[in-house]
Amino acid sequence: MAIEMESMAIEMPRVEGHPNRVGFRGVLTLVEEASDKPPAGARGHRVILTRAATEVALPSLMGMGVDYAPSLDRHDTRRKVGVITQAEIVGQLLELSGYLYGKDFPELIREMKSTGRSAQAAQALGMSYEISDARILDMKARIWTLTKVTFTGAAILRREKAAYRKTWVELE
Repeated sequence: MAIEMESMAIEMPRVEGHPNRVGFRGVLTLVEEASDKPPAGARGHRVILTRAATEVALPSLMGMGVDYAPSLDRHDTRRKVGVITQAEIVGQLLELSGYLYGKDFPELIREMKSTGRSAQAAQALGMSYEISDARILDMKARIWTLTKVTFTGAAILRREKAAYRKTWVELE
């Protein structure tokens, strides 16, 4: 089985022990797989993000913010808690890494340490993408196929609230 990989990164200078730069990594979404439930803004439709659209949009993830709502049940685009510095497509997974502002958001870091990726699925944390400029192959289709997107950020939330339940996020 061949694994395809596309990758992009922003090189950040290494600063040992920086109190406000806590590394994270995770899976933002699955490529070429229908979402488990409709994402916000999809008017009740599940979605499929095509590999071609994801590959073209990969550069738009660089430097975008990571947000969260304290309730961990939705996006909060005005509460940026980190930045994406690397993104790559590995097989069907869109993997991310970057930094969270640990000193500014210690409650999120505590939550991530307590739930972790190995925690029960209902309590574990996942991720969700934020997009703009989406093109949909057929608006009348039961499951929308996204053929073009621009990534505008990502959110950390409870996995049960994410459109894709196979997403995850953890501290590095």
